[in-house]
Amino acid sequence: MKLDGLKFSVIGGGIGGLAAALALQQRGAQVTVLEQASALTEVGAGLQISANGMAVLRALNVVGKVPEAGQISHGTILRDYRKGRIISHLPGPAAGPTYYYHRADLLELLHRAALKAGVEIRLDARVTRVLKHPTEAEVILDSGERLRSECAIAADGGRSAIRPILNGVENPQFTHQIAWRATIPWSQCQDTPRASLTMGPKRHVVTYPLRDQSLMNVVAIEERSDWQEEGWRLQGDPDDLRARFADFGGPVHDILAEVNESHLWALFLRPVAQCWQNGRLALLGDAAHPTLPFMAQGACLALEDVWILIRSFEEQSGVKLALAAYEARRRPRAQQVVAAAGANARNFHLSGPMRLAAQAALMAVGSRLAQRYEWIYSYDATT
Repeated sequence: MKLDGLKFSVIGGGIGGLAAALALQQRGAQVTVLEQASALTEVGAGLQISANGMAVLRALNVVGKVPEAGQISHGTILRDYRKGRIISHLPGPAAGPTYYYHRADLLELLHRAALKAGVEIRLDARVTRVLKHPTEAEVILDSGERLRSECAIAADGGRSAIRPILNGVENPQFTHQIAWRATIPWSQCQDTPRASLTMGPKRHVVTYPLRDQSLMNVVAIEERSDWQEEGWRLQGDPDDLRARFADFGGPVHDILAEVNESHLWALFLRPVAQCWQNGRLALLGDAAHPTLPFMAQGACLALEDVWILIRSFEEQSGVKLALAAYEARRRPRAQQVVAAAGANARNFHLSGPMRLAAQAALMAVGSRLAQRYEWIYSYDATT
């Protein structure tokens, strides 16, 4: 199926939405991105793009062989929380290096590429409904404006306003886990920068460098039940963050001491969508398969979605068949990766004898532990 001249509406101007718009436009489609915010901005935070996600960014010509703005990773250090004692060194995936990006930097790369390709990006464009017609999707904005296109792609995040159109109203399950995020200026450069995962009872902290090691990204997760707001932009008290992780020693203690601004939100569990598409409207990224952050695969899964969506259009003879093929191909893998992330949520927070036993196993297994997840990183949607 040729996309030349076909109109697409992409709902959401995040990483998945911009990547989808770029990929469609590169193949001749006419794409309009509808973003409800007044600017394409992100709260200061990092994300990890492993080899499976980098393959798509390269195929879209967003990054080159040496990626712009990304900080290459040399693996992960696992630490015990008390004094920061090193438990194990995990090498980077055999499939290829992971890159650490400031979310705003990756968004800017995609935004720039999309505009260059001719994508129309509309801000302050909040979508309230999407209607299915025999040959079109009709997108209705809160202003009352109606836009018609051959297909609409909803990439509007884990709390998607469009997902209920296909799946009805759902009640997400609170995981009793709270995530804190922060970035701080950093000057302690390393020859081989790595992420650090510091694990304690019912808590863990992940840190990794950004922007040529001039910033340190901090993600701290704790189990609690007195906060149940999901918003990324909710302000947190840095002193409260430090108090809740006061018994964490070693490098992470020094990092938390430098936090001057933080955000926090409650983690909710939503299942992989039962219905991804209806022949004219399709879900992509977190809207289809929201995942907990414990495999760092949210952005990568969205990028994989983009390429399989494009391939499905190229291989099928119409929009309806293409969207059905996309859903059939993507759901099994999304379910597997989401399940792996859920399992890590438990593994990171062990306490008592189970924690000590797990540490002994990690020291014994060492670098071989990284092989457990090679099925995630070695997947290449572009081939």
